[in-house]
Amino acid sequence: MTSFCRRSPTAGTVSLYGQVRLLQPTNSTAGIHYGYSPQRQGISVLQLRRRTWIPVVEASGARERSDVSEEDEKKRIVEDNCRKSENQTVKVVVAAAAVGVFGVGNRVLYKLALVPLKQYPFFLAQFSTFVYVIVYFSILYIRYRAGIVTDEMLAVPKTPFLIVGLLEALGAATGMAAGAMLSGASIPILSQTFLVWQILLSTIFLGRRYKVNQLLGCFLVAIGVIITVASGSGAGKSLQEAGIFWSLLMMVSFLFQAADTVLKEVIFSDATQKLKGGSLDLFVVNSFGSAFQALFICLLLPFLSKLWGIPFSQLPNYLKDGAACFLNIGKLSSGFEFITIGILP
Repeated sequence: MTSFCRRSPTAGTVSLYGQVRLLQPTNSTAGIHYGYSPQRQGISVLQLRRRTWIPVVEASGARERSDVSEEDEKKRIVEDNCRKSENQTVKVVVAAAAVGVFGVGNRVLYKLALVPLKQYPFFLAQFSTFVYVIVYFSILYIRYRAGIVTDEMLAVPKTPFLIVGLLEALGAATGMAAGAMLSGASIPILSQTFLVWQILLSTIFLGRRYKVNQLLGCFLVAIGVIITVASGSGAGKSLQEAGIFWSLLMMVSFLFQAADTVLKEVIFSDATQKLKGGSLDLFVVNSFGSAFQALFICLLLPFLSKLWGIPFSQLPNYLKDGAACFLNIGKLSSGFEFITIGILP
């Protein structure tokens, strides 16, 4: 009888990645045995055995490495958050410093410009308004091309911007008129009334509630302005010399400016709801507000010229003389006795 037997080879111990070992006895006889007999045609399966690979996991080392990696990840996240917080703090400090510097510079240049243009405050208001329009719309166009400003932002209702333009026009016109008659030291004192107006208007229209210490600080500011005006010394003396009318007109100018800021806050709040959580770009508000401001400055010129004592028929000569004074070129029209110190060299 002829027969044969065939057995599959066995494998030894195999190590996989980490602390996982697949074990199998090396002396195993696992396999499939085949038998052959001449009397019986074909191949019969005599025995079939299965050997199971048993994974043995030593979890302690893996757990230690997992703990270490989690700690490293947490440390990295904390460091990133600290770094972002520090960067944000630096940005806020730099922005606050820039606002202070530019605010002071704006007030100083504001008064310096009104020294040679004392008789042309409305020309200066109109000129600065058109400069704002050009600058703001140029930046708005760049941001629109860059995809920062969307079509949805530009499609917001324009009626609030119309009111913003009116308030800014009134604030600029009254501020320029009063600033031309007041001394440079008195304007910063009267500008403190802006804080009082803003707290009052935000409480009425925004329903905002302030803490006692905030209201106390506002009260002290108001008292300081009143004492300075009534004292008759230093800036108070200059205020008395200029007359109470121009001081009150400057305070009204800051009232218009405070109302403008409160209205802009309402615009941003309403736009967040209409844009489904998105924020309205600042230059959209400033651009359209400045455009309507320029429009209202032109419309208010007849009324403002009457307030200033300039006949409406002489407005073209008034604007022409204002431009000549600003550029320090040309001659003044007859009938005007205005100072002619130019701003530009």
